[in-house]
Amino acid sequence: MIATREPSRAPVTADDVEEAVRLALVALRTAPDTAWDAPAGTLEWDCWETVEHLTDDLFAYAAQLAPPTPPLDRYVPWRFAAARPGGPGNAVFADRTAGVAGLLETLESGAGLLAAVVRTRGPEVRAYHSWGVADPEGFAAMGVVETLVHVHDLAEGLGVAWQPPAGMCGRVLGRLFPEAPASHDPWRTLLWATGRADLPDLPRSGAWRWHGAPLSA
Repeated sequence: MIATREPSRAPVTADDVEEAVRLALVALRTAPDTAWDAPAGTLEWDCWETVEHLTDDLFAYAAQLAPPTPPLDRYVPWRFAAARPGGPGNAVFADRTAGVAGLLETLESGAGLLAAVVRTRGPEVRAYHSWGVADPEGFAAMGVVETLVHVHDLAEGLGVAWQPPAGMCGRVLGRLFPEAPASHDPWRTLLWATGRADLPDLPRSGAWRWHGAPLSA
């Protein structure tokens, strides 16, 4: 029998959102400006588009939580569209004339928006996500997971090093993937949980999803 995560766990917070993106920026700023057209790992998007997608995720999670009464059965109706066939469908894009520095500034801004909204919303607040109506902690954890795994994709495309903190990985596993095995390295387990790696006793998952609803629900 595979051991899963303990019921008691440390929460995911707005500080985790900010720290995940801070570490991401440290890694991404080591990449040359000429590398950003490379594919991001196994994704169909290039590295520039993947950062835009990640920024858009952080923005969208903040926007979903932000109304005084967030919707529980639908997304806030921002207009999402792809800049090219096969590209990510975003509501926000970076201005290409601002270069890579501008692209990374949009990522930092997205993290600040999500962290600020998470800090101002009480734990009783709920907002719609297709993988479970979530609380502010859930949206913070989603933002952290998106950051950690998409920077993994980016690191493969850009040729930079990326190794997020085990504690942070463990916290988001505990919130969004409570049935993930607890007997392996947390970062490797998070890659497995998001379909990006194998574990010794488990095959890679082709279809995956997180548990968005509060674990007490």
